[in-house]
Amino acid sequence: MEKDLLTISETAELLGVSVDTLRRWDEKGQFKAFRSEGGHRYYSKEQIANYSKDLFKLAEDWVLNKTEIPTTNYCADSATFQARVAKMGSELSLVSDDKIKKNFSLIVAMAGEIGNNSFDHNLGNWRDVPGIFFGFDINKKYVVLADRGQGIFKTLKRVRPELNDDSSALIVAFTEIVSGRAPEERGNGLKFVRNIIIKNKMKLYFKTGEAELEISDESPLAIKKTITPVKGCIALIGF
Repeated sequence: MEKDLLTISETAELLGVSVDTLRRWDEKGQFKAFRSEGGHRYYSKEQIANYSKDLFKLAEDWVLNKTEIPTTNYCADSATFQARVAKMGSELSLVSDDKIKKNFSLIVAMAGEIGNNSFDHNLGNWRDVPGIFFGFDINKKYVVLADRGQGIFKTLKRVRPELNDDSSALIVAFTEIVSGRAPEERGNGLKFVRNIIIKNKMKLYFKTGEAELEISDESPLAIKKTITPVKGCIALIGF
């Protein structure tokens, strides 16, 4: 059993967070440690692996200001993000799954579009923490991106003042070409993403403010009010 346990310092290094962060997570019950008789904190390898793989929960907790994220999932600037997206593309291109091999360039393009949207439209206007969350799991076949920016509604409201809520803003973002919203390139932003999802039988979940949507070949644009509102955006691409 002892061989499967790591110290708090070793765990902090693996997750890319500080020892103090792990202590806070333990005290809040977010990532509980095993305690030795002397009160020292230890973590199992399985526990660390499971925590690292729950990418959507990590992203959502970060957007909700509940926790910090590993440095491996944080892209402070566009250059860091682009490098990690390229790395994902290289890994996807090597898998044996025929559908992934066929669509890996499209997956990379969609992730790049959503991530670039966060940087382009929040530049100088980040709500608190600049940069984005980015992670992917080839086995579970999904990509997760998130930001703590202004959100779709506030961004679009600048050029479409008639919009009155998050749901209407999401409809516009994923279906209309918005004049005056710059920069918006590579196939008109989120419309480009929606078309790829539908044509290639993939899935997209996107949440911003009080609204969330799901897109697939069977459900081109399903929007509803979310149970847990967020400031910023969270996206999950299922491939």
